[in-house]
Amino acid sequence: GFLCLGTADAPGNAGMKDQVALLRWVKKNIGKFGGNPDDVTIAGYSAGSSSVDLLMISKMARGLFNKVIPESGANVGVWSVQIDPVENAKAYARELGFEDVDDIYALEEFYKSAPLESLATTMFLDRKDSSFVFSPCVERDTGVDKFLDDSPVNIIKHGKYRKVPVLYGFSNMEGIFRLNLFESWKDEMNKNFSMFLPLDLEFKNTEQREEVANSIKEFYFGSKPVGEDTVLSYIDYFSDVIFAYPTLRSATLQVEAGSKSLYLYEYSYPISIFANYFFKPDPVPEYLKTVRGARHVAQTYAVLDDAMDPEDDTVSEEYIKHKEIMKELWLNFITTGKPSSEEPSARALSAWAPADAACAPHASLGERLELRGALLPERRRLWHGVYERHYRQPQPPPQPPPRHTEL
Repeated sequence: GFLCLGTADAPGNAGMKDQVALLRWVKKNIGKFGGNPDDVTIAGYSAGSSSVDLLMISKMARGLFNKVIPESGANVGVWSVQIDPVENAKAYARELGFEDVDDIYALEEFYKSAPLESLATTMFLDRKDSSFVFSPCVERDTGVDKFLDDSPVNIIKHGKYRKVPVLYGFSNMEGIFRLNLFESWKDEMNKNFSMFLPLDLEFKNTEQREEVANSIKEFYFGSKPVGEDTVLSYIDYFSDVIFAYPTLRSATLQVEAGSKSLYLYEYSYPISIFANYFFKPDPVPEYLKTVRGARHVAQTYAVLDDAMDPEDDTVSEEYIKHKEIMKELWLNFITTGKPSSEEPSARALSAWAPADAACAPHASLGERLELRGALLPERRRLWHGVYERHYRQPQPPPQPPPRHTEL
């Protein structure tokens, strides 16, 4: 769905165009099921969050929906759009034993004919540079409609998209997403932290790269090594690189481009970091037993009706009540374009206003529900400076050479 070679058969973004086709069907047919084709809300979490965030800025999807709820995933994230899609395709083909990667048509044929089992053998998510290999791409002109005709940053900066109400946010410990790699990565992070910088940064030379890497490492870890005593800093680092800063960056760009209805939140209800999660070591190390917070897409689990494991310690009367408030906030955003709740414990949120370019105000959605000022201002300031100086824009594939045929 995300092979992007810039050829007629693999222009890119097939997976996103499938989603557009679905939304067109909904627009055409929802009235037959009692729905309103002019009041459609799209929502997604994790990769789905990035998807709906990209749909919001795509010309192809314009007019097909009216509100957006991206939960833990942003359109400008390092993993949301491929930086160099052809190089990605070449590198992965080499991993699978294919060598003729410089012939774009041979490469295309390899991917067309390779068994699904072989294509799915390598984990896409465990990359130190926080990219996911195959994802949406900026398309070159191949004579067909393009899902993305420019980088998300440029599209938003130029205001070339329909500005609809957005309920935008992430959890306070998104980096738990990388906790399963902590033991294998911690020593390497101490030896060569620059290997863990996001892929969408570029530098003049190795010295500059190391200088930036050292300053970022010092910001998160101080003079301490990456280890058991700094596991919370490890979580913060990957929270910011993969989820938090891209959301804050996109929010700032959207507001600067004229968005008047972007509601920002941080979800922080403290539950077991392993609840409803794919990673749980056995036995749990001592240094993790006291870590409590909201892991990746925890807000989604709070909103969904069936997202409670009866054996989790999260199923308390307080958490069940919290879930009811979360559902009310989301439902009222869907129906009115503004998140709100009538619950007395959520009274502070009645003044929840759209965010400004400094990412303020934001709703803190935890054991207490309250409005606060700018969201993660120091961490946002750090990464804003890094990306202002070193951002590497995603590029479309180059035009392939003419196809040669043998007589």
